[in-house]
Amino acid sequence: MATRQLQVYLDLMSQPCRAVQILLDSTEIPHTVRTVALRRGENRTPDFTELNPMQKVPVLVEEDFILTESDAIMKYLATRYDVPEHWYPRQPERRYTAWHQTNTRPHAAKVFILEVLLPGQTGSQVDEGRLIRALSQLEDTLDKLESMFLRRQPFLCGDDITVADLLAVCELMQPLGGGRDVLRRRPKLQRWRSRVQAAVGESFDRAHAVLYALRDRRKAKL
Repeated sequence: MATRQLQVYLDLMSQPCRAVQILLDSTEIPHTVRTVALRRGENRTPDFTELNPMQKVPVLVEEDFILTESDAIMKYLATRYDVPEHWYPRQPERRYTAWHQTNTRPHAAKVFILEVLLPGQTGSQVDEGRLIRALSQLEDTLDKLESMFLRRQPFLCGDDITVADLLAVCELMQPLGGGRDVLRRRPKLQRWRSRVQAAVGESFDRAHAVLYALRDRRKAKL
């Protein structure tokens, strides 16, 4: 395969950006990272808006080809590059990737928004009523992960890691930025997370370093 110039625009505070970064690092796909700091509004600059009019990350640019949306980007990387087939299996029944979009993503993100983003942006106290409801919705999602996907298999789609595991685990890591480990009382899901970490090696902690730093800064203020 001829060498192509692959660039990815990421903010690693973003869950899907971390999933893309872990896939790139753990599969050793050559790439260049262009950091887009969402908190500084860099996603709204004219140059970035030209790349993605939706003003969202991640974005993949490969020569004159531009691709947005993490799910599409990860499928593209897994099929375009010479990576192990397990990342995006040929069997259609093992290609689950989208369940998290309406489950792990909104519910884990809401906890992070209520505990970290909104208080940080407005200086207000955490809305405990909304937080309790968000945690309840998240618990229901975690129940389904255990009963529907991990009841008889080590990873979400079977016996090996796929892009689905990266997308889901990065979402469930997000509340850790506020010091909340949502898997703390979930030994089955803790073991799954450990298997994901073992499968991708140091790329997991590298991608989450910015989240760990946020957690540690918040702890130091308490």
